[in-house]
Amino acid sequence: MKLWDKGLSIDKKIEHFTVGNDREIDIHIAPYDLQASLAHAKMLASIGIITSEELAQVTTGIHTLEQQLTDDTFVIDAQFEDVHSKIEFELTNMYGEVGKKIHTARSRNDQVLVALQLYYKDNLQLISDKTKTLFNTLLELAEQYKTKLLPGYTHLQVAMPSSFGLWFSAYAELLIDDLYMVDAALKTVDQNPLGSAAGYGSSFPIDREFTTKELGFETLKYNVIAAQMSRGKSERTLTMALGSVSNTLARFAMDICLYMSQNFDFISFPDELTTGSSIMPHKKNPDVFELIRGKCNKIQALYTETLLITNNLPSGYHRDYQLLKENIINAFEELKDVLDIFDYAIQQVIVKDINLQDEKYKYLFTVDNMNTLVENGMSFREAYQKIGGEVNKGTYTPDTSKKHTHIGSIDNLCLDKIREKLNLF
Repeated sequence: MKLWDKGLSIDKKIEHFTVGNDREIDIHIAPYDLQASLAHAKMLASIGIITSEELAQVTTGIHTLEQQLTDDTFVIDAQFEDVHSKIEFELTNMYGEVGKKIHTARSRNDQVLVALQLYYKDNLQLISDKTKTLFNTLLELAEQYKTKLLPGYTHLQVAMPSSFGLWFSAYAELLIDDLYMVDAALKTVDQNPLGSAAGYGSSFPIDREFTTKELGFETLKYNVIAAQMSRGKSERTLTMALGSVSNTLARFAMDICLYMSQNFDFISFPDELTTGSSIMPHKKNPDVFELIRGKCNKIQALYTETLLITNNLPSGYHRDYQLLKENIINAFEELKDVLDIFDYAIQQVIVKDINLQDEKYKYLFTVDNMNTLVENGMSFREAYQKIGGEVNKGTYTPDTSKKHTHIGSIDNLCLDKIREKLNLF
């Protein structure tokens, strides 16, 4: 069953190659194809292409298929090329000719495109919501541990004093930057492409504003060629957004893996959240965060893949676009899981007491001590040389009493100001 079937047979090897994993992947966009099909049918009825009785049949049939999706009984069998041909077959099977009529003024091109745009819209919003949840968790942790000092590092060398409050709220504020990207991607896909057909519109007097309003799009992609060319461009934009969130999570996961190691020993997690070794009984491995790091790096690579697939395609539709769907949908599903598990796990973090009098942290306060000399009248260069000389001679003794009071420092985290940024979304 193919929407483009003209009664001719096709080589089975060619069919297998061109269909790929569409049947398996299309289950994710099935609810959106049903939603768009119903909106299109309502529009066709409004311009007299189908009758009100036929619209009632289509509406009932679509609701029946939606219930099958809810019940997990909706299956795209091997006889169907994709979800679109499956839905048309089922509606035709239920109500006859009207099942074939609803493809009027549509192409599979804009049918796929609108279903994907609706999927992207919903799932970008879910990514945004889950990112906000993690943001709130991190700010709560920052508040809880704002006075607990932590060694700060540059070049993986002991640098200056930090705190757990500063660490947790740093990643929270970085998530705000990621939400800017997600919001931009959401605006990009919130444009209705339905009615562009195969990329050149239709001679039927279709009402594109009707379907735009019916489907809840903010606006429509007016130019029909631009609508078709948005496939690929939308994916590049949203893979940048998914990659931005993933970058923050991957870096945070790396910190966690380092800080859990015996050499750092800053944090831990309950045994139930870690794994062991088959031969080393003492091991307590951060597998969850290692997998988060790997999965997020994989998602970040998707932008390059999307760019290379679509970079030099001329205007109009090309089958290359089909190759975008599987990995992008998988990336959405993966990132939603990663955000959930990250939030679940980080809530159970065990923050340890760190002895900053330990010899290895001896030089953590050199900058603070140098600044005290400057405040007492010494030039910056002379103070730098004095403290540097003491370090070199082994006579340096740290003074740990200095406070950092400026905006965004360890003693002035501005958590309320960081939280206010979330109100933009």
